[in-house]
Amino acid sequence: MVTDQSTPLTGRPRVAILFGGRSSEHAVSCVTAAGVMGAIDKNKYEVIPIGIAKSGQWVLASGDTSDWSLASAALPEVAPSGRTVTLAEVGGEHQLIVTEPNAVPQELGSVDVVFPLLHGPWGEDGTIQGLLELSDTRYVGAGVLASAVGMDKHFMKVVFESAGLSVGPYVAVTDREWTTDAEAVRKRVDKLGYPVFVKPARAGSSMGISKVDSMEGLDAAIEEARRHDLKLVIEAGIVGREIECAVLQGRGTDAPRTSMPGEIAVATGEHQFYDFAAKYVEDGAAALSCPADMPDEAIARVRELAAVAFDAVGAEGLSRVDFFYTPAGELIINEINTMPGFTPKSMYPQMWAASGLDYGDLIDELIHLALTRKTGLR
Repeated sequence: MVTDQSTPLTGRPRVAILFGGRSSEHAVSCVTAAGVMGAIDKNKYEVIPIGIAKSGQWVLASGDTSDWSLASAALPEVAPSGRTVTLAEVGGEHQLIVTEPNAVPQELGSVDVVFPLLHGPWGEDGTIQGLLELSDTRYVGAGVLASAVGMDKHFMKVVFESAGLSVGPYVAVTDREWTTDAEAVRKRVDKLGYPVFVKPARAGSSMGISKVDSMEGLDAAIEEARRHDLKLVIEAGIVGREIECAVLQGRGTDAPRTSMPGEIAVATGEHQFYDFAAKYVEDGAAALSCPADMPDEAIARVRELAAVAFDAVGAEGLSRVDFFYTPAGELIINEINTMPGFTPKSMYPQMWAASGLDYGDLIDELIHLALTRKTGLR
């Protein structure tokens, strides 16, 4: 799909926007793509929208951003098509090919970079990244290992602990453990104390997460989380403010860049935490303060630790790192998201906007980073 990495680009770089996907975050991915397609500089880049239906089929998608708007009554979805987009090698280059029954395949030509705006499993977890690596295709964001570690909340915590970051108490629960000895799981969770947060290990956008205040609600919360992932992480509730920091890969050998930290306040409705509806559906349900109201030394420490977390998982491109800031002034890392929500109202671009880098320029910088990095092992 790309030529040798030393070959100079000519004309407008061709950017394939890849969105949708098989995960429960399909609609969020569509909305993210709408935001990027609406803000990307069409005079600078040639954009090819490619949707992935929930079945896994790749299709040529509409570039009309209104087709991918998010409303609580009608979530956007990539529809299957009789025309399938595939990656194929043509003349020594990997190209996009459109195939349909009883028709001659149509070549779309090579692309210079893929912007995989996919959230959750089969997109944000290293699977798409592996496909693109196999074809020496440049793409925006983290590589295979960093994406996989950043998707799995269990192994993410293991990596963070090894890097010296402070991690809150938790237990990881596999499908085998829950189905063969649920009582043992309940006892392990009980030792954490209540409340706890029950989370699918490999889902994002607050999908399937429940706050549980007593043992009586635990089983129902576990079953809800298992609808999204059979592996779970159950975390002890931490008293503290939720602080986020946006990280952007440095150019060349430069260190990662960090935004001013932001703080989320869930302002309206019945939200006990920053859930899916507060993030994406209900306008005004959450507000971002950036920079967060913290002492200067705490702000500096958040930015320092966010860069440590970025490097710990081997991230590239972008990540959002989330912390708890306790009344005692301790910073406990919650998670890293290697493909954070990227709509114009999402916290990652909002934090960069508050730090002096607007949405369009942020998109441009991410594409630049992808176009200039090496393919293969790095």
